[in-house]
Amino acid sequence: MTQQVANLKDVVGYQDGSIVSKEIIKKATGTVTIFAFDQDQGLSEHTAPFDALVQIVDGEAEIIISGESHHLKEGEIIIMPAGKPHALKALKKFKMMLVMVKS
Repeated sequence: MTQQVANLKDVVGYQDGSIVSKEIIKKATGTVTIFAFDQDQGLSEHTAPFDALVQIVDGEAEIIISGESHHLKEGEIIIMPAGKPHALKALKKFKMMLVMVKS
């Protein structure tokens, strides 16, 4: 995608009953990945060693960080701090951009 204009909603498509992802930047200092979650799909609670920024680009998601639930809609962002347990669930099918900051 270098030097291309793209609409984040079009980078990955929805697939029934699945989670689809596409890494668009991969560097030693971090990554940018676009995800598409079908309704009711999610990621179980886990931790990551780095801070991550999530931006919802379509739909609605529940993001739980350290037991606190957050309902996010298109255009909203949240930071998932390093080392804090977090989980995600599609309240409606949704797409997100995940920016992982490694340094």
